[in-house]
Amino acid sequence: METQRTKLLEVKDLKMHFPIQQGFLRKVVGYVRAVDGISFFIYEGETLGLVGESGCGKTTAGRCILRAYVPTAGEVLFRKNGEMVDLLKLPPKEMKALRREMQIIFQDPFSSLNPRMTVMDIISEPLVVNGIAKGDDLKLQVRNLLEAVGLRAQHMNRYPYAFSGGQRQRIGIARALALRPKLIVCDEPVSALDVSIQAQTINLLEDLQKDFGLTYLFIAHDLSVVEHISDRVAVMYLGNIVELAASNELYENPRHPYTEALLSAVPTTDPDQKSNRIVLEGDVPSPADPPPGCKFHPRCRFAKDICSQEVPAWSETSPDHWVACHLTDELKLSGIAYG
Repeated sequence: METQRTKLLEVKDLKMHFPIQQGFLRKVVGYVRAVDGISFFIYEGETLGLVGESGCGKTTAGRCILRAYVPTAGEVLFRKNGEMVDLLKLPPKEMKALRREMQIIFQDPFSSLNPRMTVMDIISEPLVVNGIAKGDDLKLQVRNLLEAVGLRAQHMNRYPYAFSGGQRQRIGIARALALRPKLIVCDEPVSALDVSIQAQTINLLEDLQKDFGLTYLFIAHDLSVVEHISDRVAVMYLGNIVELAASNELYENPRHPYTEALLSAVPTTDPDQKSNRIVLEGDVPSPADPPPGCKFHPRCRFAKDICSQEVPAWSETSPDHWVACHLTDELKLSGIAYG
């Protein structure tokens, strides 16, 4: 009998529209629809990969979930004391208390660390601000966090410039772990690192997930990276999620043409395997003036008249496999072998 899984986070119809202002009076003349109505959930202890091209809105979505941005509309439900509460409706005092359970790992390990602070100051800051530890207990907790991410305790009095990019990202990970959060938004945490260091960081995140009981929203543009850490994957295009499925299902059986194109760009380790790269024509439309109907239709090789006229419904084509495409039942798309 399958165990009932518990949702830690549920996002419903989330929108983030940034106003476009012009003139001396800063009159609003339009909106950049960075996130335009996305819905998904994450189970406790799982990793949901959120992928897509640069500018599709995935980082904005992550920051809306943490309420670093105040969304235009939607709900962000987070499990607190066994009940789901809407983070967007919480007063500042309650939200401050709940922030301890949600943290972020930033993309750039160089700019995300204050160069004037030592490693001790950087990692201990969340503990000090929240009044959790001080004195010898504070040093002990920082020492344990450094060792948990594979760094030496002797390094705590050094400054960020003394570390490599991979080591700096480990410092950022330790800072995110300091308050023992339930959810961590990983905002492209390996994209600025060398390939060999990427693998080490991914393995570290997987180990920490087991040791600390973490739940990840893993944001990335590289499907080959997401494959190794995610339980489920959501594909985002121009502010909308176009497909969501379990990792192996999505890689082997994509149902949306955009997902197929992204998968075709994943490099193979077999030198004899011929690459069938799908090159998307045209540029990504502006989120300030998205095309009507399916937003992907100007670049889709299968597009029909209905694609430019009607927004495709978000439907479950098979168990736990969701897609927004008018032609799902007609297309036979190519995936890749998973694992």
